[in-house]
Amino acid sequence: MALSHRRWASSPARWSVAGQTFALQVLVALLVVGIGTGAAYAQAQRAGTQEATARALAVARTVASSPDVVAAVQDGDRDAALQPFAEEVRRRTETDFVVVMSPSGIRYSHPDTSLIGKQFIGHIEDARAGGTVVEDYTGSLGPSRRAVVPVRAGDSADAPVVGLVAVGIRNAVVSQRLEGQLVALLAAGLAAAVLTGLATALVARRVRRQTHGLGERQLREMVEYYDAVLHAVTEGLLLIDLEGRLRLANDEAVRLLGLGEGAVGTRVEELALSGPLTTALTDDTPRSDELHVTAARVLVLNTAPARWDGKVLGQVATLRDRTDLEHLTGELDSARGLTEALRSQAHESANRLHTIVSLIELGHPDRALAFATEELELSQLLTDRVVAGIEEPALSALLLGKAAEASERGIDLRIDEGAVWPVDALPARDVVTIVGNLIDNAFDAVTGQPGERQVRVDTRLDEQGSHGAALLLTVADTGPGLPPGAVARAFERGVSTKEQGGEGRRGIGLALVAQVVSRLGGSLSVGGGPGAVFTVRLPLTGGGHD
Repeated sequence: MALSHRRWASSPARWSVAGQTFALQVLVALLVVGIGTGAAYAQAQRAGTQEATARALAVARTVASSPDVVAAVQDGDRDAALQPFAEEVRRRTETDFVVVMSPSGIRYSHPDTSLIGKQFIGHIEDARAGGTVVEDYTGSLGPSRRAVVPVRAGDSADAPVVGLVAVGIRNAVVSQRLEGQLVALLAAGLAAAVLTGLATALVARRVRRQTHGLGERQLREMVEYYDAVLHAVTEGLLLIDLEGRLRLANDEAVRLLGLGEGAVGTRVEELALSGPLTTALTDDTPRSDELHVTAARVLVLNTAPARWDGKVLGQVATLRDRTDLEHLTGELDSARGLTEALRSQAHESANRLHTIVSLIELGHPDRALAFATEELELSQLLTDRVVAGIEEPALSALLLGKAAEASERGIDLRIDEGAVWPVDALPARDVVTIVGNLIDNAFDAVTGQPGERQVRVDTRLDEQGSHGAALLLTVADTGPGLPPGAVARAFERGVSTKEQGGEGRRGIGLALVAQVVSRLGGSLSVGGGPGAVFTVRLPLTGGGHD
């Protein structure tokens, strides 16, 4: 019953789950790194442009506010004063051009002296009106980021514009600076890709180990087929891990044990099962066809270790419902006992008939008549006592059969005078189970005992009970009684004082009695002195069902 360690047999898969996971994670990682690197480059380009703009604007405003520049643009000799100043500012600020011009755009300075006195290439209208121009424009030095600001004759905002200052940084210079940063960005992206690849490989390795190298299709088929099998099997199937927790229970196991929602993952000790069944499901002892009695069923239990690749994962248990079979077996045992009793009676009757015939042949007809009359009276007395008060045919037949069996085994079976049992008061099948098992248990208790071996059966109708009318059944014997401390466990499966009986069968009779009494809503108690006295109370209304 141990779980097979073979690989799941299914159609071959080109990619295992681990391989698919690795490939997808690598693809996602490369995509994220690529997008991240591109975004970082775009951010760096935007930051470079913003830095160039800010620097050009700051330099232009500084030059425009310089008193020397304000004075020079109003002086007649503008070129000689402004060209050296503008070139010095350009070199120190590392810009590409610093151009001072007239309000109409005639250059007073330029890095290319041949362009001095010529028209500035670009937009200056806003600056001429007192505003600021910031733009990308292709001028005499190529595409550049430039800022144009006005030069005012005074410090007030209303002072007239007497000139303009344009400062620019070529786009090629900004791109060169970005190329230096691009190397660092690519190096960071490559490092991130390598680290992500290593982490992805570790994750894929773990996934491969957890999925045993199976593919997605194989795993899906395994789950679907295993689930279908678990729901289809007619036996209850349980899987308990090494910590004693229920890990799997199919539909039949839930039905047989009456498990509620949330049972999976719960410790077996917390599932409200009987003590012997709990022990059987949690210890390491393999069990084969062992009978267990629950509150409503008789179950056949088999257990074995669950292994995978040589490693013990827990314990597998299967359950089969034997409730109906066990009841039928009890009825068959009663019928067999009745048959044996009839056989014994036939044998005894033959002996007695031979005795009567021999007495007549020997010339003693009076003694033959007296012998026959005495035997008939003894037999009829027991029959009349049983039939008079016990109206249930099945119970009457059972008691008469048990009386014959007791006579054969040398046991004095006494049925109290006034014993009553109404017909159809309770299901006949349950009556036979209760009375038959209690009498059998009493017979076994007195068998082999020295002295008097007596079993007494009494049935009474209690119509004054606090919970309504009920039948009281008492079975007492003169055996050794129950050992000290055994009363509370007398009706658990496997609890028995008998030495005979096969493994898994001992103690099942009293456990069945307790099960049937509980199902009928009755009560059961055990007393003593001497021997054991079993008392059963069964309500006549409510609680009983077949």
